[in-house]
Amino acid sequence: MNLKTKQYNKNLLKSCGTDVFISKNVEIRRPHLVTIGSHVAIDSGVYITTQAEIGDYIHLSPYITIIGGAKSKIIIENFVTIAAGTRIIVGSDKFLGDGFTSVTVPEKYRDTVIFSTIKIEKYAGIGTNVVIMPGITIAEGSVIGACSLVTKNTEPWTIYTGIPACPVKSRKKENMIKFAKELGY
Repeated sequence: MNLKTKQYNKNLLKSCGTDVFISKNVEIRRPHLVTIGSHVAIDSGVYITTQAEIGDYIHLSPYITIIGGAKSKIIIENFVTIAAGTRIIVGSDKFLGDGFTSVTVPEKYRDTVIFSTIKIEKYAGIGTNVVIMPGITIAEGSVIGACSLVTKNTEPWTIYTGIPACPVKSRKKENMIKFAKELGY
C-alpha cells in the first residue's frame, strides 16, 4: 500500500510486516507489545491499549477501540476484518463494588480487574458497532452482525446477531479456504 498520507511510526512496534498502512491518527498505547503481519490496513481513530498480535490480510476500520491494559491481549488471525466503531473489551473492572473503577486510583483501592485474551480466528468478520466482552474467542469463519453484543464464544463458520449475540445461520467456507491456499496460507 503506497498511500501518500502521513502514517503512524511503525518503527515503534515490536514487529511489523510488509505492505502495512497505519493512519497517523491511530493510537497504540503500548507499541512495544504489538506485532503486525503483512498486508494490513489500520484506519484513523483505532485505539489499542493491550498487547496485540495482528496477522496477515487484516483490516481494522475507523474508530475501533481495543482496551484492557498491558496484561490483556488481542490475537487477530489472518484474513479478518473488523468494521467501524467496534469495541473490544479485553480487560475491565468487575464493577461489583470491591473498590474504585478508575485507573487513577492507587492499586490497593481499585476494583477487581479482569485481564484476558480475546482471540479472533482466521476468516472471521466483525460488523459495525459490535461489542466483544473479555475472554471471548470468535471462532474460525464466524461473523458477528452489526450492533451485536458478544458474551460467549462462537462456533466456527456461524453468523451471529443480537444482544446478546445468538447464532442465526451457517456461513459458506469453501471459497475462502480455496483463496487462502492460492495466497499461500
